[in-house]
Amino acid sequence: MDLTLALAGLGVGIVVGLTGMGGGALMTPVLVLVFGVPPVAAVSSDLAASAVMKPFGGWVHARRGTVNFKLVAWLCAGSVPSAFLGVLVLRLLGDDASVQHTIKISLGVALLLAAGGLLLKAWVSRRQRGDAPAAPITVRPVPTMLLGAVGGLIVGLTSVGSGSLIIVALLALYPKLRANDLVGTDLVQAVPLVLSAAIGHAFFGDLHLDLTAAVLLGSIPGVLIGARISSRAPGGIVRVALVIVLLASALKLLDVPTLAVGLITGAAIVAAVTVAVVRRAVAPRAATRIPEQTNPAEDDQRLSV
Repeated sequence: MDLTLALAGLGVGIVVGLTGMGGGALMTPVLVLVFGVPPVAAVSSDLAASAVMKPFGGWVHARRGTVNFKLVAWLCAGSVPSAFLGVLVLRLLGDDASVQHTIKISLGVALLLAAGGLLLKAWVSRRQRGDAPAAPITVRPVPTMLLGAVGGLIVGLTSVGSGSLIIVALLALYPKLRANDLVGTDLVQAVPLVLSAAIGHAFFGDLHLDLTAAVLLGSIPGVLIGARISSRAPGGIVRVALVIVLLASALKLLDVPTLAVGLITGAAIVAAVTVAVVRRAVAPRAATRIPEQTNPAEDDQRLSV
């Protein structure tokens, strides 16, 4: 068993524990780009590992009551059969070099969408308080089931989207859904989704148990570690790091030259640091401009004395 692969799984598991997303979006590119695993084998192995890893996070959210099970039911009604269909489409396309290249490009596009989705989610989270009372949500069955179907098809083809893409689409469809409920609902619906896709790959003989076991060896403790420190780690730093990793992986999968990937990634890091410094500098000034609330009666008493 490859210990370096287990260490990669540990790192990805920590990110998933911290952010609730990023498993397929990170692990599949790592398998393809770092370890040279063929894209189809990387997709199947990552899906099998996610099917074991995601229930840990979903169980925690279910205990805390941050899961909308009506949404989960309608999402799964569309995503579970669609994920299996995505695997079938992948097998019908074949295993030649052109198909592998197409999957690689699809992964790159999916990662770009995931990175953009994380930025959108971060922007919306700044406008909402995560601890605010939960607003009543009216579940819309047909749009929700269609969302699950599209997301399941993408997951079956690429293994990306069970967290990053679907959570963003949920946010757009249900803007009143609290951040905690959003993450919890997405994690729980992802369990049968990735399980369906993993069974499909196993049925067609794509599953590599040695890869899956190595990834799980690191990812399961990684998820537990990430969940433990998630309340202490700055969420903004984790999101920025995840977006930069997704961006770099997507560009590499899209066959962008290494020098260009380095320049773009470096520019993204500089931009993130600049924004963080500006926010830290502006925050104290904004706080000092807030006038103190005084009681007029107390002011009159001071003047009379």
